Amino acid sequence: MSTAFTEAAGFPVDQAAPVVSYAPMTVPVPGRAVDLQIKVSVPETGGELPVIVLSHGNGPSNFVSSLYGYGPLAHFWAAHGFVVIQPTHLDSMTLGLREAGSYEAPLYWRTRVEDVRAILDHLDRIESTVPGLSGRIDRGRIAAVGHSMGGHTVGMLCGSTVTDPVDGSQVHLPDERIRAGVLLGAPGVGDDLAPYATEHWPILGTTRFDRMTTPALVVTGDDDTNRFFSERKDWRADAYRLAPGRKSLLWLYGAGHGFGGISTYDAAETTDENPERVAALRALVWAYLRSELYPDDKSWNEASTVLETMDTPWGRAENRP
Repeated sequence: MSTAFTEAAGFPVDQAAPVVSYAPMTVPVPGRAVDLQIKVSVPETGGELPVIVLSHGNGPSNFVSSLYGYGPLAHFWAAHGFVVIQPTHLDSMTLGLREAGSYEAPLYWRTRVEDVRAILDHLDRIESTVPGLSGRIDRGRIAAVGHSMGGHTVGMLCGSTVTDPVDGSQVHLPDERIRAGVLLGAPGVGDDLAPYATEHWPILGTTRFDRMTTPALVVTGDDDTNRFFSERKDWRADAYRLAPGRKSLLWLYGAGHGFGGISTYDAAETTDENPERVAALRALVWAYLRSELYPDDKSWNEASTVLETMDTPWGRAENRP
């Protein structure tokens, strides 16, 4: 008996195109501990392409936390009209720097933000290096998407803050080039961080959302909880509740922190393996970004309506002006 998985779980999306990927490419960042390497995935055809910078999480697998992870998301979004750029952050398991002496280790919370800034600073270099990409990027339509610690990174790029452990100052590093953010399973407000996480990742205990003004979609689910981080079941939805300005929420029923397996294909660490849930999530994120980057585009409204009218909905969507 075979099981067929759909591409977009019944949500309306554009027709898919073949995808061309180029990796690894090095982006120059003076003073960085190691070179910043990226993977770039693009549709084979089309111009004026919007950009997604996809920030990986801090998970335990060797290659998920690098440019090699998140294939189910990156390939889909590239096939449906985005240039998807994936950095390998310094906390990647592939680099062996989590136990380094840096005050940023093991999460490298500031350097992660700087990695995305460096990528946006070097879009010309990326466009001229990736075969067939020259002249096809729309620099006015840039989004950032991140999972778990990558969601924290995207939150900071959208304006959330932490407290610098060295001098006690508030770190506020929004990037105005990013028109929209998507936070997948991101950490919530620091006040409700559990003692275990406070001990091991104290920077997360200082997270605040009161200055996160960039439009964003916050994604969490029923089982996206971990008592080592917080006892609150809605903790990972805090950016939706607490950040000012236009925000949307996607709450997925039955979803764990892996959202069905977004980090890679058939990942052993995925506790809620469900390819159809992955298909639904990536289609809904695509629809949100289409509408946020193109104000006349109705994809998010249409996808939200489909979600609401399904016999067995994958979840619920909310919007806050």
